[in-house]
Amino acid sequence: MSETPSEIAVLRAALAAAEARASAAEDELTQARAVVSASDAMIRHLQLQIAKLRRAQFGHGAERQTRLIEQLEMQLEDLETDLGQDRARTDGAVAKTTVAAFERRRPARKPFPEHLPRERVVIEAPTSCTCCGSARIVKMGEDITDTLEVIPRQWKVIQTVREKFTCRDCERISQPPAPFHPTPRGWAGPNLLAMVLFEKFGQHQPLNRQVERYEKEGVEISLSTLADQVGACAMALQPIHDLIRAHVLGAERLHADDTTVPLMAKGGTQTARLWTYLRDDRPFAGGAPPAALYGFSTDRRMEHPTRHLAGWTGILQADAYGGYNGVYDAARKPAPVLSALCWSHARRKFFELADIKATARKGKKVAEEISPIALEAVKRIDVIFDVEREITGLSAAARHEVRQRVVRPMVNDLHDWMRAERARMSKHNPVAKAINYMFEEEGRWDAFTLFLEDGRICLTNNAAERALRGVALGRKAWLFAGSPRGGERAAFMYSLIVTAKMNNIDPQAWLADVLARLPDIPVSRLPELLPWNWKPNPFPKAA
Repeated sequence: MSETPSEIAVLRAALAAAEARASAAEDELTQARAVVSASDAMIRHLQLQIAKLRRAQFGHGAERQTRLIEQLEMQLEDLETDLGQDRARTDGAVAKTTVAAFERRRPARKPFPEHLPRERVVIEAPTSCTCCGSARIVKMGEDITDTLEVIPRQWKVIQTVREKFTCRDCERISQPPAPFHPTPRGWAGPNLLAMVLFEKFGQHQPLNRQVERYEKEGVEISLSTLADQVGACAMALQPIHDLIRAHVLGAERLHADDTTVPLMAKGGTQTARLWTYLRDDRPFAGGAPPAALYGFSTDRRMEHPTRHLAGWTGILQADAYGGYNGVYDAARKPAPVLSALCWSHARRKFFELADIKATARKGKKVAEEISPIALEAVKRIDVIFDVEREITGLSAAARHEVRQRVVRPMVNDLHDWMRAERARMSKHNPVAKAINYMFEEEGRWDAFTLFLEDGRICLTNNAAERALRGVALGRKAWLFAGSPRGGERAAFMYSLIVTAKMNNIDPQAWLADVLARLPDIPVSRLPELLPWNWKPNPFPKAA
């Protein structure tokens, strides 16, 4: 049967419409490919920039590098998210058109960790051939697709049963003793307690937010009940904290720093302080494990570091804050502490004068010109940093040898150059003030150059600044400490959690195991529970 002219016209119109749709789909696919290609290129470029910055970074506290890395990582995260969306759009376009498949080279995904359990889900096999319908089919293999999944947090009640038996002869009752619990009135298991502690002090989630989340999961626990357990855990963990404290104060060299902590007070908040004292011998290949000790005070008076370090002698690496002068006092007993000042703090003052972008960020409409003297100072100090980066991890003797041979001439030249430049400046010149930071007090230059005499001393105090970084981030979450005792408890828990992190131990898993073992372990074996000695219990307690 032949088509009529009207039918032919309709068919031609349909064909033209189909060709137009195919052409539009091909254009869309080409555009999507271009977006994906451009995103891939930008991601590779950003990854290269981040890698270069990380290699060039001296310590994690370097000012501008840290800011750039954080910005680039956020930009990289957004780009990778955009790329996933663009790829999904491209795949959709491929499915809608008859254009030949586009073989895109994608980065190989790492296999999922071997320790994760595998759940095998087998799709029901066909019973007959999908082509001819024959039932004579034989299995020739299988394809497996791995999908990573997570099981929502599960709550359970563990019932510990103690059966009673009565004696037919003497009529006495026999029963196993009640199990010990990590805390008095032990209704909470060690894993639950560790989770609460780590969420509060490691992830900066206040108890009231935890209570709300637990309630949404179907478990109602009052805030006062949870707070009672946190206090009881602090008491239970006191022996471990005492051992960490003794280990930190047993060092001959410490890093020290402090940061502000808002403290609830009548009519608002007051500015309290959290102090850290860090033992880290890894830069000079020391054998002692790293550890951190924190302290809390309601203000920044000299008496606090003096009290924290009472009886301790050695080398203290810190900034030039006058509050440490009490431990540097020549009349101090048993002996004065030696001061080793931080070159990052000194460099920062020059860096701020040589950073146009930072000046613009402060709200000035026109950025000030870079100070050539400040820029030159930064360049000279950076050369010293480059050498120090190369000798990190060497023995104290090897570091001392390199410093005497290479670094000391650089430091001497820097000293003479800064003296000469300062002599030509007004005392009100900002660069003169930056120079005076290293010279203004008697003995300060000696404290800056003490690292030349002892290979154990680091050039900077960045280790202590890193130890306080979590506190600075947490302030935005928990807003303030509720009381001085709350601040002291936070310092207590930070000592445990940060020490575990410094030893590459999962703090929550460690706390759970320690709380489970503490009731039964003799005092002589307590050192086994310290993070650097800890081995997970192969047979953990159920509660």
